[in-house]
Amino acid sequence: MSAAGEFAVTVRREIAAPAETLFDAWLDAGSLGTWMRPRVISETRAETDPREGGEFRIVMVRDRSDILHQGTYREIDRPSRLVFTWSSPETDHRDSVVTVTFEPLGSGSTMVEIHQVGLPDEESRAGHTEGWSDALAELERHHA
Repeated sequence: MSAAGEFAVTVRREIAAPAETLFDAWLDAGSLGTWMRPRVISETRAETDPREGGEFRIVMVRDRSDILHQGTYREIDRPSRLVFTWSSPETDHRDSVVTVTFEPLGSGSTMVEIHQVGLPDEESRAGHTEGWSDALAELERHHA
């Protein structure tokens, strides 16, 4: 847990692609629609306004039901750091805060780390751990 009553999650993955490529994949709506797709999701549609203060909407389709994820970009520091709020049914529609960092490695790969704070409970923490892990695997599959 981070603050009292708030749960946090951190996942990371080394991806064989440049930091710039991976960073840009988080801000491009078309790209998001291809890889922001945890295993239980059949389709993802995204809209982005990639500027600090801009908003995004990501609709994930599961069992023919639309699940809205939305937030506001707080910090865009290409290609090293992206910070945004994240609200969805899994956060009880409260804003959590996601920080994504991109660390270039000597091998030409990039370590991508997602850190999310402000989750409401252990179930949400576990679900986001699985979801972000799946998303990073898809990011690697589409951009490595």
